[in-house]
Amino acid sequence: MRQLRAAVLTLVVPLVLSCTSGTSPETGSDAAGGTSPSASQREDSATPEPERRAARVPEVPSTGPAALAEELDLAARTLRDPDATEADQRAAGELQQVAVRNLAGEPERFRRNVLARLDGETAFVTRAGVRAARVLSAMTTPQRSLPRWRIFAPPAPERLRAHYRLAQRRIGVHWSYLAAIHLVETRMGRIRGTSTAGARGPMQFLPATWQLYGAGGDINDPRDAILAAARLLRANGAPRDMAEALYHYNPSDSYVRAVSDYARAIRRSATAYLGYWHWRVLYRHARGTYVLPVGYPRTRAVLLPES
Repeated sequence: MRQLRAAVLTLVVPLVLSCTSGTSPETGSDAAGGTSPSASQREDSATPEPERRAARVPEVPSTGPAALAEELDLAARTLRDPDATEADQRAAGELQQVAVRNLAGEPERFRRNVLARLDGETAFVTRAGVRAARVLSAMTTPQRSLPRWRIFAPPAPERLRAHYRLAQRRIGVHWSYLAAIHLVETRMGRIRGTSTAGARGPMQFLPATWQLYGAGGDINDPRDAILAAARLLRANGAPRDMAEALYHYNPSDSYVRAVSDYARAIRRSATAYLGYWHWRVLYRHARGTYVLPVGYPRTRAVLLPES
């Protein structure tokens, strides 16, 4: 049974921010001459250099192709770094999100210029994100009012990954597809609200479909909803024919392509999932793109400047 809906609760995430960032070059001097250094010079040379701070991911991406490519590679390295702080990894994921959206709206020549400069893994993830952004944006139109949703912090990435992997072990659907669906439907559980078609919960089930695949669970519980999504996909062709299974989840070729692209990126890159987990909720409005922060609607939405 297909999860038919008049309008999907899919958020295309078009952050439109841009800026440049830079680092100060290291400076130093090379002593050369025919005389031996003085005692004070020897003492100075033995003094340890101050600890160098690692480059920080900027809050918003640059607009030039070379700088943008450097920032995307830096974001990927930050997501891979086990010593990176949570704040730094959040900044990396958010920059990746913004950059992907910006690239999706750029001319093909510009995109190729940026992609050609990237590390191989970063290029793969970025290319997949751009393709997904382009097809998802075609599925939505700007709205004239903000949504009646509530925005919450999502469960921790490790907890969600455990749910996805449990569903893979029990039901046989690769966890990357479940994470990708969760990303597209509700930004991994940030959005709480009912779609225009009546779909509910973190994986956006219609109540009638939930009766078939929910196994008596709670439609709003992440673990139960992820397992139900795996059952729906398995009943409709997964894992042998994931395109058919995804089409039954949401009957849109664009949706199938976008989810498949995100899933491929998660399988290819060990850090893609963590980056996606940090992506924020944005909403396309007639006035522009709004960030719906955690705490919305009590916390006001923020209109982003156009690039």
